[in-house]
Amino acid sequence: MTENAYTRDDDSSSGGDGRGVGRMTGTVLVTSGTGKTGRRVVERLTALGVPVRSGSRTGEVPFDWQDDTGWEAALRGTEAAYVAYYPDLAVPGAAEAMAAFGRTAAACGVRRVVLLSGRGEPRAAVAEEALRGDAGRAEVTVVRSAFFAQNFSEGALLDGVLGGELVFPAGTAAEPFLDLDDLADVVVAALTGDGHAGAVYELTGPGSLTFEQAADELGRATGRPVRYVPVTGPAYASLLEEFGVSEAEAAFLAELFATLLDGHNAATTDDVKRVLGREPKDFSGFAREAARDGAWHG
Repeated sequence: MTENAYTRDDDSSSGGDGRGVGRMTGTVLVTSGTGKTGRRVVERLTALGVPVRSGSRTGEVPFDWQDDTGWEAALRGTEAAYVAYYPDLAVPGAAEAMAAFGRTAAACGVRRVVLLSGRGEPRAAVAEEALRGDAGRAEVTVVRSAFFAQNFSEGALLDGVLGGELVFPAGTAAEPFLDLDDLADVVVAALTGDGHAGAVYELTGPGSLTFEQAADELGRATGRPVRYVPVTGPAYASLLEEFGVSEAEAAFLAELFATLLDGHNAATTDDVKRVLGREPKDFSGFAREAARDGAWHG
């Protein structure tokens, strides 16, 4: 709202509560397979030897959330699916899309679905229920994520870090930024292991930071100043429009961030540790690794 290669074997990737990895080896469809989360899931499944179909609008496996005519072909013969809906589960029409996807998956005999959702998004929860209600006998696991740490290194806030100024409508709210390596590991555990049917995981990092504190961490990692500039929602929408975002999309994004970053998502959870048996990566660790890997060399 988001790496190391997946090299753990079945035993070492078991969660602390006994959930294992590797019990499902049938083909998995990864929707939005070239996106920030999708490509990480594809990499991990491939490393485990699980057959993968990476779906995207222009990829080898055609999959477009705006055109359901290709969904059946993408799902036919698969056992599981990772669902990362674009642009967001809170947008108008998302619940209807989830219901339609659930019906198609059920008709194709899909046994397991893992859905990426937003933490603390009431409208996203409606879309979650729509998928559950129409997915037939498929096991559905929902992964609700905190704000992606990688939004600063490969997302909408990258240019702000490069320019030394993060303009964003977060006020003084704290957020437990989640590293996408941890999210992908949880998704793969839910796709391939047992004990996740019906679960709703709320994934966060180990601690919460304000955007000002995050900017300070990014400055230390990059070796140059990064300043956080808080703005109002309407001001942020106007800024987005200046960069070519449509008026409707800009207004939606400003409203979404106002909803998510009002402080109600500041608390952390232990769900990453519950599933993986280890602590999630903290924000400073993410920043150091991203800097080492050249995320901000531009």
